[in-house]
Amino acid sequence: MKNIYYLLLLCSSGILFAQNIRVEGTVTESGKTPLEMANIMAVNQETKGVDSYAITNDKGKFAMTLKANTTYVLKLSYIGMQNKEITLQTKSENMTQNVAMEPGGIQLDGVEIIKEMPVSIKGDTIMYNADSFKNGTERKLEDVLKKLPGVEVNADGEVEVEGKKVTKLMVEGKDFFDGDTKLGVKNIPADAIDKVQVLRNYNENSILKGVENNQDNVAMNIKLKEGKKNFWFGDVTASGGFQPQTKFDRYNVNPKLFYYNPKYSINVITNINNIGELPLTIQDYFKMTGGFRNMMSKGGSSFNVGSNDLGIAMLRNNRAKSIDTKFGAVNFAINPSKAWTISGFGIYSGSKTEMLTQTNTTNFANNTIANTTDLSKQNSKFGLMKGSASYKPSTKFQMDYDILAKRSDQLENGNLNRNTMSGTFSFDENINTAKNQQPTSVNQNFAIYSTPSEKHVIAFELQHLYQNEDPFYNANLATQPFALNGYIPQSRNDYSQNRLVKTNKVDAKVDYYYMVTPKANLNLTLGNTYSYQSFNSAIYQILDNGSVNNLTAPENNNKVTYNFNDVFLGVHYKMLYKKFTFNPGVSFHYYNMNNVQLGSDYKQNFTRILPDFFALYQIKKAETLTYNFAITNTFTDISRLAEGYVLNNYSSLSSGNRRLENAMAQTHSLRYFKYNMFNFENISGFINYTRSIDAIKSQTVFSGVNQISSPLNNYNYVDETLSGAGSYGRSFYKYYKASFSTNVNWSKFYNFLGGTSALSKSIAQNHTIKLATNYKKVPNLEIGYTYSISEFENPRSKTKFFTDKPFVRLEYYFLDAFSLVSEYEFYHYYNGDKTVDNEYDFLSASFTYQKKDSKWEYKVSATNILNTKALNDNSFDQFRVTNSQYFVQPRYVMLTLKYNL
Repeated sequence: MKNIYYLLLLCSSGILFAQNIRVEGTVTESGKTPLEMANIMAVNQETKGVDSYAITNDKGKFAMTLKANTTYVLKLSYIGMQNKEITLQTKSENMTQNVAMEPGGIQLDGVEIIKEMPVSIKGDTIMYNADSFKNGTERKLEDVLKKLPGVEVNADGEVEVEGKKVTKLMVEGKDFFDGDTKLGVKNIPADAIDKVQVLRNYNENSILKGVENNQDNVAMNIKLKEGKKNFWFGDVTASGGFQPQTKFDRYNVNPKLFYYNPKYSINVITNINNIGELPLTIQDYFKMTGGFRNMMSKGGSSFNVGSNDLGIAMLRNNRAKSIDTKFGAVNFAINPSKAWTISGFGIYSGSKTEMLTQTNTTNFANNTIANTTDLSKQNSKFGLMKGSASYKPSTKFQMDYDILAKRSDQLENGNLNRNTMSGTFSFDENINTAKNQQPTSVNQNFAIYSTPSEKHVIAFELQHLYQNEDPFYNANLATQPFALNGYIPQSRNDYSQNRLVKTNKVDAKVDYYYMVTPKANLNLTLGNTYSYQSFNSAIYQILDNGSVNNLTAPENNNKVTYNFNDVFLGVHYKMLYKKFTFNPGVSFHYYNMNNVQLGSDYKQNFTRILPDFFALYQIKKAETLTYNFAITNTFTDISRLAEGYVLNNYSSLSSGNRRLENAMAQTHSLRYFKYNMFNFENISGFINYTRSIDAIKSQTVFSGVNQISSPLNNYNYVDETLSGAGSYGRSFYKYYKASFSTNVNWSKFYNFLGGTSALSKSIAQNHTIKLATNYKKVPNLEIGYTYSISEFENPRSKTKFFTDKPFVRLEYYFLDAFSLVSEYEFYHYYNGDKTVDNEYDFLSASFTYQKKDSKWEYKVSATNILNTKALNDNSFDQFRVTNSQYFVQPRYVMLTLKYNL
């Protein structure tokens, strides 16, 4: 089946080549100075279409592939130069065409030509003309972005440009759901997109743009077609489907409405389905920060409020036995005056999920093997609300306020069958679990930015976080896993724990920037982080007769409060010298901490001096080398200080350590980036190294498959991580796009089994190569291959897992109405000695009919055509290796009707 599918795809993508020649040359100013990033466009005089385009490199060179024996007009533009047109008659052999441009061009004429260019560059902005890359099969923004040179979109909807992650998405200059890229790429209609703007070195606060380091900040702005402005646009989709040999029971209803004008915008997205589509996953929910910056990142301290969640499984699209989803989202932005911008959004998502997982866990610490079949049912609801207001009466003053509220309600019931083997001993049991949590958080931000004069910039920022977590956990099993004080053995062991964790955290800082010279500034920072937390928990037992046995021993309960205070003064000096930027700094900290539990206080007070350093080498306009160094202090929150027991799950119990100290880490990072518009070549790479001292580790004791752990500071050993990634991509001969990426992560770390230290090492590798075409009138193909290796080693074991993943995607738009899209992925998953050796694959296809300029679209689609039952995954830590099979949704066919507004 797989070989036949590959053959059909390759045969259907036969490409018709006309006789082409190569035209190259150099663009200069008055025949002398080379012009980098000049725009050249070749217009076919017979068809009046753009056959090719180019942008000069740092030496003024360009190259284009054109048709032989054809008349062209070469249109050239460059900011500050007069626009130029040259008539070119190609022949049957390659040609050279040098061009001299003259100073004196006006910007208006330059913009006129730029609007026609498929790709153009103006300062830090790259402009893509979307229609130049569409082939007719695109339905969403995601489909367009994947065709743009230098742009990548992963399965989670994250966008990368020139190897850097896009952190903000806007439409017509207005934030789209606070800049979330996934909601944008999955929902904005492709036919509404006119231009895609990539904004490099982005800082949404213009006052701080010149004094902060923005080299890694990338934003994207979508420009709409004229017919989509001042009018409602979008689409309404309704689908019905069936599984073969079953009733008609699949549905998907997905209205999307958008409205944009200069004064305000409204976006409405809804989705109700049972086909496994998750517009926003639980992972996405927890990742959405509302655009709140890590304002204390320059201080050198890291105090992150932990999540006391219950480990409720996170889902990806289609990666469950069944998923029913209800989703609704509204986003708005209003400009009541030139000075004011008011915006916000509200999101609700609810899902009912059934997951079936089979797991094999080998524990090398005590030579036990556990085989588990877990059927879990989840009911999750979550909501987010964000409100923002910005007042900017002039370029010298700005005031911002934001509030983000998050609330979720998650319930999971699990039924597990576990077989445990140790030597010749084997034991089977049934385990029932229940998890419930309703966490709430409210995050507020207030900031004032002012430039009283050209030499002075002042910034005041204040953030407040309120978080309330109330996880409940229950387990009912045949064996008694832990010998808790006061626990009474029963025919079935039923134990539960309530927890309540509250956090109030305030971050405040004042930054003062003094412009010593036009190329140097001095930055003084006065900051404070204050956190107050409380942690209460209680374990109790339900007896066979239904009565409650409260386990009142001190170790079974927690009643803890914790205060953390960090006051610091930071000094940084930023200097530009020729092609270099240097930004050394140091921060002086005074820490004060106190936790109260078990009737006593435990206090810590100390000072630290933490240096950091940033350097940038601007090799060329689009080629940089960046180095970062920092020493950071990392502090735990209350969850690892509470010394009473916490039930993590039916086989894991933990307690905290009130005497934990901070961990110290030394980090180095080196990043290289090059983007060559001459041939759309994109090269990026980075290396990160972290050396952790006094890291907070776990000390674990096993009893069969059950474990009890507690944290401690690793004073005698050093943990290290080294990670690197590289990517290379380019477009060539106009219709081709190729890329290669590699990612390697190595780590060496210590944990403790009983009182003995255990050194563990791990290496994870991922390598991908892709080749794609982008023709207008013949089938287009993307083929690729991913090779992954996961390797883990400790004194008790060594294991290695491999995954081979070839993949292919076919797109074909024909007869000005029909679209065929098909995707295929094949997985070969195995370990080093082939005791695990599995193969599975996924095939999907859709056939769409829409007449040109018609508002109606008809589609037939099928997912999981090969009816794959499950996929594989693996994980490991210093004690065990786990292999899992996740059962997925079966094959189904959908009939879809869509109306475009």
